[in-house]
Amino acid sequence: MTAPGAAGRCPPTTWLGPLLLLVCLLVSGTITEGVSEHCSHMIGNGHLRFLQELIDSQMETSCQIAFEFVDQEQLKDPVCYLKKAFLLVQDIMEDTMRFKDNTSSARAVGQLQELSLRLKSCFTKDYEEHDKACVRTFYETPLQLLEKIKNVFNETKNLLKKDWNIFSKNCSNNFAKCSSQGRERQPVRSPGPQLRGFAFRLLVPGVILVLLAVGGLLFYRRRRRNHQEPQTVDSPMERPEGSPLTQDEDRQVELPV
Repeated sequence: MTAPGAAGRCPPTTWLGPLLLLVCLLVSGTITEGVSEHCSHMIGNGHLRFLQELIDSQMETSCQIAFEFVDQEQLKDPVCYLKKAFLLVQDIMEDTMRFKDNTSSARAVGQLQELSLRLKSCFTKDYEEHDKACVRTFYETPLQLLEKIKNVFNETKNLLKKDWNIFSKNCSNNFAKCSSQGRERQPVRSPGPQLRGFAFRLLVPGVILVLLAVGGLLFYRRRRRNHQEPQTVDSPMERPEGSPLTQDEDRQVELPV
């Protein structure tokens, strides 16, 4: 027996389910649009200006520092290269790029670190599966390192403006190829300025010693030659028999008076 008024009435779940589904779709669409806006405009010209100021304020030096970075010869895909470089830039800013506290350079690095933390939401996590794949040790000047970092931020900004979801690409296969080629190639380290200076200090005395030895040998030979010249002057007693001079003298002696 049916309760009064129940006939023809749908249960609450028949209309509540579609309503919740519609609300979820609207909310997810709003969140997706927010992420798109968030990633596309996260890196501004001000951040690139911070990096350029750090580059301009660097003292020109031949001293080199060691740091780990992406080997572009192994990882040629631009999207996967930036995904890997983004993770390494965070480590470099934390461990290598250190400036005196409360300076403009230190504040600029702090703002870049905050930016990199916010950018994490725009990258998928596949770059952490092979954290050392496609990575090798570089030996470069601080100026070259800063230029590398600026290039990473600039290229990331350009790609995000074109497609905010571009860094959701799965790069696991690309990283695995690097791992199969070797965990890390041995870097070719150029001699540092201290080694070059040491070699120069060794080379100059060596050249001087060689020149002194050659000069002493020449002086000894010349003096010995000058000492022997008075003894080698030809005398009548030492002239060999049968020479033209002795024959002339013999003829002069045999002439009649």
